[in-house]
Amino acid sequence: MDAHENLSAQSEARRQAPDRRWSPGETARQDVLLRYLGAVAAAAAGHGAPAERPSATARPAPPSPAPAPSPFPAPGQPVVREVMDVPAAHISADLPYRDIARVLAREQAGALPVVDAQDHVVGVVSESDLLAKVAFEASGHRPGPIGGLRERRLHGKARGETAADLMTSPAITVLPGATVAEAAWLAALSRLKRMPVTDREGRLVGVVRRDALLQALIRDDAGIRAEVEATVEAICPPADRDAVQVAVHDGIVELTGRMPAATARRLLAEIERIADVIEVKNLLGPGT
Repeated sequence: MDAHENLSAQSEARRQAPDRRWSPGETARQDVLLRYLGAVAAAAAGHGAPAERPSATARPAPPSPAPAPSPFPAPGQPVVREVMDVPAAHISADLPYRDIARVLAREQAGALPVVDAQDHVVGVVSESDLLAKVAFEASGHRPGPIGGLRERRLHGKARGETAADLMTSPAITVLPGATVAEAAWLAALSRLKRMPVTDREGRLVGVVRRDALLQALIRDDAGIRAEVEATVEAICPPADRDAVQVAVHDGIVELTGRMPAATARRLLAEIERIADVIEVKNLLGPGT
């Protein structure tokens, strides 16, 4: 089956699959997903093609020194170094495959970066790479004379014994100074759950997880409420701010109490500009 036929078969299977059953948390889950995709799309709109984004790239390691990133992240934008895990679990290129399996299990990770003696990231080895190896040993499967190119490559890799033989190279990495939005866009394009973070010489300095990027891009209701309350305090005089109550649920802000109409209009306009606010429900009554 060629790539076109395989894609058609997958599409047909998805159409025939039963719909996901609704659960009480489904609406919230979909809302979080939409807000995440919106943040990633906003990052993509603010940047050119991947080659124009020097701070988050797929680079063979060890890479040559890169120029300083430009433009710099805008003030207030979270960057990768703020959400990455340090120190980063990794394996050496000469580690035997059985030991790789033990390290993956110990770290509860599906993939780990492979480094050389100078800590340069030279690739990534995953459970899928190990699965091909053990399947080859267990079954003795050989690709047929008309086997696909991917199958032949997988078979060749499965004959390896160390991380250097089994790994996928070059690794997709991100710089610590890249914005979280850039890293999220790269992770989404690459379908990666974890990305090595390297310095400009390609040396491993950390690892960033997809869920950490997600949480950094989407604030919870408590974070939104804190910013709304700060906005109320900045705009409203003391007598008015004490008469306003703020509630936030799934990104929807609800204002209750009393406030002069002119102040309320200004307040609503400012709250609507706050990132991650989906809707503002104005239940304010007229003030004195």
